[in-house]
Amino acid sequence: MSILTEFYKDFLFFMDAGGYVMPPLVLATVILWYAIGYRYAALRRGSERSPRVLIERARKGVMPKREGVMSRALRKGLKLKERNLPHLRRFLDEAFAEEESELRRYQVLITTIVLTAPLLGLLGTVVGMIETFDSLGDLSLFSQSGGIAGGISQALFTTQMGLAVAIPGLIVNGMLHRKQREIQLELAQLKDILCGDPIVEEHGSRRA
Repeated sequence: MSILTEFYKDFLFFMDAGGYVMPPLVLATVILWYAIGYRYAALRRGSERSPRVLIERARKGVMPKREGVMSRALRKGLKLKERNLPHLRRFLDEAFAEEESELRRYQVLITTIVLTAPLLGLLGTVVGMIETFDSLGDLSLFSQSGGIAGGISQALFTTQMGLAVAIPGLIVNGMLHRKQREIQLELAQLKDILCGDPIVEEHGSRRA
């Protein structure tokens, strides 16, 4: 319990030292990592095998056990293929639209927060420096609001917080974006194979 108390005190000190820019930065941090966690879960493939191997195994009645983007798309694609629909690709595009939309969800939000966080930190830096120069102008080295020390502290805290939010978010978002592109390419390959190859009727009876 004492650890939680100390953490709470440190958190309050950190928020107070950073000024009014800190609450938006903390909120941005929470939203950022929620969105990153959501995207990480949404980008699960369901199987590490290539689209062609997945279809070959489906012909033998072996379907992926794990739930993910590729396994869901494979099941939808096979059902449409069995119906011998004309212009199959159009139906595949419609069927895969949900998966493709899920792959892109929160991407813009994450990018926006990553780009905005350093600017919020810079805003806090400017506010802190203004307070510092005001204290110098009034010759108040120490005041109720912190004076020079408080202004410099605010400038450093907000800059640090802005970078602490942006740098990890930028790195993780880059990794997730690369994974998203790989899955999108594999979905396109899956469509090509389904449109070009006949599928044996018997599939889905056994699980991998």
